[in-house]
Parts: sequence; structure tokens; C-alpha cells
Amino acid sequence: MLQNTPETKTILRALAGETLSTPPIWMMRQAGRYLPEYKATRAQAGDFLSLCYNPDLATEVTLQPIRRYGFDAAILFADILLVPQALGADLWFVTGEGPRLSTVTVQADFDKLKPVDDIHETLNPIYQTVRNLVGALPPQTTLIGFAGAPWTVATYMIAGQGTKDQGPAHLLRNENNELFEKLLDLITKATIEYMSAQIEAGAEVMKIFDSWAGSLPGGAFEKYALAPAREITTELKKRHPGIPIIGFPREAGDKYIGFAKKTGVDCVALDNSVSAEWAAQNVQIDGCVQGNLASTHMVTGGQALVDNTRAIVKAFSKGPHIFNLGHGITPDANPDNVQLMIDTVRGG
Repeated sequence: MLQNTPETKTILRALAGETLSTPPIWMMRQAGRYLPEYKATRAQAGDFLSLCYNPDLATEVTLQPIRRYGFDAAILFADILLVPQALGADLWFVTGEGPRLSTVTVQADFDKLKPVDDIHETLNPIYQTVRNLVGALPPQTTLIGFAGAPWTVATYMIAGQGTKDQGPAHLLRNENNELFEKLLDLITKATIEYMSAQIEAGAEVMKIFDSWAGSLPGGAFEKYALAPAREITTELKKRHPGIPIIGFPREAGDKYIGFAKKTGVDCVALDNSVSAEWAAQNVQIDGCVQGNLASTHMVTGGQALVDNTRAIVKAFSKGPHIFNLGHGITPDANPDNVQLMIDTVRGG
């Protein structure tokens, strides 16, 4: 019988290129608003940022879906916008609307940001959460750390909030490219330090979330999604040899092809705008893929959930695969549907 050592954890095996008879499974945003136990802990914390920066409570919400479902991985409970806050941006959350930040649109805004070396003072509670989780997780459960990709983080810092088309960031990219690139470089360097500190604290896998990569056209995708991901991956692997990295250039479409080879990531996470069959032929040929069930199935459930889950498992069965959603689970999801998905993956 295999011992539950880091070398035999199923997610690490898939990331190393092994094809498993049953794919390991975890779920983006698995610790979150669809779970009643999360809502109770969030109420205890008082607000979202207080929850992120409270290591004991952040540890608790990270563990909740592991206790309930037995996922093969836990992902650190944090937020991609903690990095801009650590760089000196004002950050707050508006109930029902999402995050708000002070904006960076002119040189004077950029000049107010802190140097990269100063970010750890703000982010130390996050590293403590990682250390807590190392001691609290079951031995077979992989711990995933993460950060937002520079382009995606920049879109929030430039607009001051999420936008449908990332218009403000594209405007700055085109009209003041020098400032845009300085901001992107600062975020890239800060992201490397943040992710490296997570690894030092005990994270076993890192994931780069580029939620708005799909809005970058042609050469801009190469320059502002691929290149930063390659820089981050190269530096992390230099500092921490063997650390597996998952890249998620959401809605990249055809640009998923070759993403692993061009960036050095060990796995490409896929959204559900591409079919598993297409991705098996075009993306999985380069290594591990992750995904890609539509998160709407966690709301609607039923036979369609079962059928689509089985189809994805089958499509990716000839290569390394980590089962996941194509995007984060939504607050209106039914926890029972999550269990149905897991049972389907593990039971056929």
C-alpha cells in the first residue's frame, strides 16, 4: 500500500505527468459562499478582508470543504487583490458589488506605491495561514497556494474595480504604455516574492490565476499574459526546484495551445468555453490539464451534471488530468451537487 507521502499525493502525481485511473479533484473557490459553515465563519470574522487576514479563521474556511468532501487538494483562502493592498493600494469590499481599489492611472499614483520588499509586512498573516494548514491538513491532501497574474491584477488596480471588458486597463496599455509596463513589472516582481513566501511556508503547488487573459488580443497576450507567467514560473522554479505550477489563462481559446511549453507551467487549467475533447487533442498533449466542468452544473445538478462530468473524465482519460470546474463555484450552488460531482468522478 502506498504511504501518503508528498511523492504519492494524487495531485502531485498528475502534475508530474502521471495518468491516473481516477483523476484527483478539487474545485476553484471550494471554500466559499455556497457553504453554510463558511457563512458562519465569515460572520464571525466581520468582513471579507478580516477573514483573509485572520490566520485561524482563514485556516478554518480552507479546511471546511476538505472535511465535508475530502477533496484531493486544499487551496489557501486568500484573495488576488491582497498583493495590490500590500503594495499600498487602498482596498475595500462593497457588499453585493465586490472589490474597490484606489486607482493607478498616472505616474503620481504609481509613485505612491510601496517597493516590493515591503509587501511581506502586510502579507505575513497569509504565510501564517499556510503554516497552519501544513499541520492541519490530512496527509493525503495537497496544499495549493496562489496569486493573481499581473495582467489580471493590473486591470483591477487601473480601473479600481472589476470591469466587463477591462477597458480602462486596455486604454492605459495603449495610451501610456510606459506607465502600464512599469505597473505590470512591479506586480510581477511582487507576485514572485509573495508566491515564493507561500512556498517557503509550506505550499506544495502554486497556481497563477489570469482571469482576464482572454481579453488580451494577439501580441498583447504574448507580451502581457505569457511573458509574466514565464517570468514568474522561471524564477519560482529557480528558487524552489521541483515546485509544480498551474497556469490559468482563462478564456484564452486557441492560445491555450502551447501555453505550457511557452511558460514552463506544469499544468494548464481550462475554462469551459473549450471542449474537453478539443483540449485533449490540443493542450493535454503537452502535459497535465485541469478542468473543466461548467460551474452552472453546481446549481442545476441532475443527470446533466453526471453526464458532463463523465464526458470530461473520459475525454482526458489518456493523459494527466486534475478534475475541476471551468471557473469558480458560485454562491448559489447546491452543496449536494458538489457531492454528486465528486461521487461521479470517483465512482464512474
